[in-house]
Amino acid sequence: MMIRCKGIHKRFGSLEVLRGIDLEIASGEVVSIVGPSGAGKTTLLQILGTLSRPDEGTVEVAGKRIEGLRGAELVRLRNERIGFVFQFHHLLPEFTAVENAMIPALIGRRSRGEAQKRAVELLELLGVGHRAGHKPAELSGGEQQRVAVARALMNDPAVVFADEPSGNLDSVNREELHRLFFDLRDRFGYTFVIVTHDNDLAAMSDRRIVMRDGRIVDQG
Repeated sequence: MMIRCKGIHKRFGSLEVLRGIDLEIASGEVVSIVGPSGAGKTTLLQILGTLSRPDEGTVEVAGKRIEGLRGAELVRLRNERIGFVFQFHHLLPEFTAVENAMIPALIGRRSRGEAQKRAVELLELLGVGHRAGHKPAELSGGEQQRVAVARALMNDPAVVFADEPSGNLDSVNREELHRLFFDLRDRFGYTFVIVTHDNDLAAMSDRRIVMRDGRIVDQG
């Protein structure tokens, strides 16, 4: 099992955002998390992705219990085993596409030559190899998001968490990005956990997890 969480609660002051989440996600699944705004989807994604800690409950990702990790151990897990794709791609504007994709490898202390070779291979795989030397401002929205996907895959993660990854794309680029996730799963076995309001993407997923008022009401 790639992800296990049990009894997850999260509060912000007096507001209880997550109210007892139990969830398991198998290796190689593409899972969408859907529900109305304020349901707790992004908060759950951040906890599963180790970006936030629950107030109660246990989380296991890629065989590691998160609550027992601190400091460098948590950073290492996040860098080596987890990839992130966000609605706003967060590419660094002063760096080229290939340099942006390289960043996780450089953080993980891989050599620059090794990182660049891997980044070029990923950009080629994702159909933007010809744009490797261009900065984000010179790329279309769809190209920028593919560079962000390359960055997420740089260290060959066990699981990729995506928060509204196609939210800023037009219909053509949105459909292409959705197909890309499934192609990557089929070719390399990546697990994808995707928060989305896109009904087409949710319908394509292996499972559609529905949240409402801080609880999972349907696990698909």
